[in-house]
Amino acid sequence: MIAPLSIPSPDYDWQAWELNLFGLQLNINTYALCILLGIILAVMITSRRLTKRGAEPGIVLDIALWAVPLGIIGARIFHVLTHPDDYFYEGANVWNPFEPGAVWNIWEGGNAIYGSLIGGAVGVWIGCRMTGIRFWSFADALAPGLLVAQAAGRLGNWFNHELFGMPTDLPWGLEIEATNPAFPAGLPEGTLFHPTFLYEIIWNLAGAALIILLERRINLRWGRALAVYLIWYGTGRAFFESIRVDPSEMFLGIRSNVWASFAAIVLGIVILVVQSRRHTGAEPSPYVAGREWKGPDAGVDSDETESDSDSLDDGVEGENTAGETAATSSSRSTSQ
Repeated sequence: MIAPLSIPSPDYDWQAWELNLFGLQLNINTYALCILLGIILAVMITSRRLTKRGAEPGIVLDIALWAVPLGIIGARIFHVLTHPDDYFYEGANVWNPFEPGAVWNIWEGGNAIYGSLIGGAVGVWIGCRMTGIRFWSFADALAPGLLVAQAAGRLGNWFNHELFGMPTDLPWGLEIEATNPAFPAGLPEGTLFHPTFLYEIIWNLAGAALIILLERRINLRWGRALAVYLIWYGTGRAFFESIRVDPSEMFLGIRSNVWASFAAIVLGIVILVVQSRRHTGAEPSPYVAGREWKGPDAGVDSDETESDSDSLDDGVEGENTAGETAATSSSRSTSQ
């Protein structure tokens, strides 16, 4: 039954925009626009944070040129591998991209965030190797922006009427039409569902704020901000995934993305412990030794370039007091 505070799903007309360019009709999915918005926000936030730490302005774009395409490819591969019954069955069109249902047809929907993270990480590693930016420096600068990007992307699920949670009698339940293919059989029309898209948006934005807040109090360089991201996102995603009603591949009775969330949490803990032991001092530069930017501010300590008014990066600890030497050894300071 529709509640006073229930969340309506957008009209289906909002799912795509038709553009007529030079006689060619193009359909642009709103979901794709949400993903694009997320990418833009992540690039802007990461660029500001990395520049404040001493990197060349605009260098984020050089790394994004590798990270974004490989992230998209990884997202599709992970989705196909974790939903094999949707693509590999008798009579299925597996390989022909000019027919519906092919594994290549990413425009038909089907992306997995964990595949995007894996593919994107490979792209970041390649981009960092080419630009001289430390992988950990970039990952830490990216962490809150990545959560903001994922929050923007979740709006696409709302527009698509998809990936909602189990039935609920809470007043903020999500309205889903009974004709939706994912609507559970046997439930009466008007049943409300957990708005998992909204839960994850709130969780992700809270995680971004948490990382920024922690940076003002403790040293989250050398991959520690990335570790917090993995632990935070993995914890939330494990819960949200477990209450969704959409079909998913199961292993030992647990959804594949929940396993991936557990893996993210474990990886985050490992990174946090290992990097905290390996690097106890300040991060000297976002660049690998010998690859520093030769710009006008390249010689200035990265912590000194941060403004107290920088809401995305101010107060990050890790500075050395006068006369002290960073505890990180020279042999480790060039590692990525």
